[in-house]
Amino acid sequence: MPLSTAEIASALADLVGSDNLVTDATHMGAWLNEPRKRFHVPAAAVVTPPDLAAVQAVMAWAHAHGVAIIPQGGNTGLVGAQVPRSGGEVILSLQKLDRIRSLDLAAGVMVAEAGVILETAHKAAEDAGAMFPLWLASQGSARIGGVLSSNAGGVNVLAYGNARELTLGVEAVLADGRLYRGLNALKKDNTGYDLKDLLVGAEGTLGIITAASLKLYPLPEDYETALVNVASPQAALEMFQLMRQRAGARLNAFELIPWIGLDFQLRHNMLDRDPTASASPWYALIELTRMAGTAPGALQSSLEAAFEAGLISDAVLAESLADRTRMWAFREQMSECQSREGASIKHDVSVPIAAIPALIAEGSAAAEKLVPGIRPVPFGHMGDGNIHFNFSMPLGADPKAFMAEFDEAMHEAIYEVVLRHGGSVSAEHGIGQLKVDLLERVKDPVALEMMRAIKTALDPKGILNPGKMLRAAP
Repeated sequence: MPLSTAEIASALADLVGSDNLVTDATHMGAWLNEPRKRFHVPAAAVVTPPDLAAVQAVMAWAHAHGVAIIPQGGNTGLVGAQVPRSGGEVILSLQKLDRIRSLDLAAGVMVAEAGVILETAHKAAEDAGAMFPLWLASQGSARIGGVLSSNAGGVNVLAYGNARELTLGVEAVLADGRLYRGLNALKKDNTGYDLKDLLVGAEGTLGIITAASLKLYPLPEDYETALVNVASPQAALEMFQLMRQRAGARLNAFELIPWIGLDFQLRHNMLDRDPTASASPWYALIELTRMAGTAPGALQSSLEAAFEAGLISDAVLAESLADRTRMWAFREQMSECQSREGASIKHDVSVPIAAIPALIAEGSAAAEKLVPGIRPVPFGHMGDGNIHFNFSMPLGADPKAFMAEFDEAMHEAIYEVVLRHGGSVSAEHGIGQLKVDLLERVKDPVALEMMRAIKTALDPKGILNPGKMLRAAP
């Protein structure tokens, strides 16, 4: 017989103490209220283990009694992987496992626990004279465990890779409470399956990441940053190719932003002033790192070459930290500004870089055919093919009616374009509970069979984040 909510609360209190347990639903908001407010299912309890041993104890108990556990980091996920789906689950928050265990500058490795806030990891690295280059808009609240479990991307993927590529090893508690000790920091270790890569990106369905060995890089001496005016995504693609040829590994970021994003932000007073050089249909935010001993001016000379080639019509270089901060705020506020314009339908997709102009043109045309007056807002990481292809409702539309009538149809239209161009329906946000059914439709059947076999082997009772990523067994 399944345990009652009272029995679950009593057992968890015995295991971790009442100070590490929340059972009153009115006090669970911080763990249940996810950013997009799409999911509203209650939890049986929230447990906040104070240490690794307590995480193991909770999982051993949950395995013995068949209690579903949802691992949670900073609750910043956008596909509902970190919140309940069916009700009755226990949220296991890693927020109290928040130590930087070690930092070896010579080896370029930091060992951080899962509850460390990403911004804290940045500061710890910088204080030691190094850099952990995974940057997200939610870095002030996202935690290392969640960042790794979702294989987060961010704005520096172009130069440094996503979370999986920045992780050398992980420590994880398995479904039955056993501890996987995989915190090695070796650059080469060819002794079997790469279990770290299996756990990173698994959204807590195979084990609970409790700590990780993270790659550090030399701290740049400075950055060269510019906002440039481009006539179209095709022109931006050609500009990206020029920058890659001229800057190579120094090209840190290349972000595509449409004019409508600037219009939204200025209209809602989200910027203290216009950070662009002049009006343009599209903008590219370009950044180069400048390491010690490297002469400045590489970006300016590249922009001059782009002007001569007719790839850009105007540009502004950041001349101060305030300028750079303003330019990045323009990019990082793209999601928030849409919320101030009413309802929006969002897609986190990727295609081969060369297909980005076609994706935007064909996707926008399909959306406008479906909903006349809809406002396309495609933006994002052009340098790695990841576009956040969003659509704001037509002016004057009723938000609830817009979402009810067009949400599903819009997804179908955009995903058809994405898949036709050899893309992915989830670039960096993950699957969670939002895209479980979609994954079943688009994933290679053999790949799905392999994923289910791994899930069954590591979590035979199906208690780790059930119904996330993979559809629950019938």
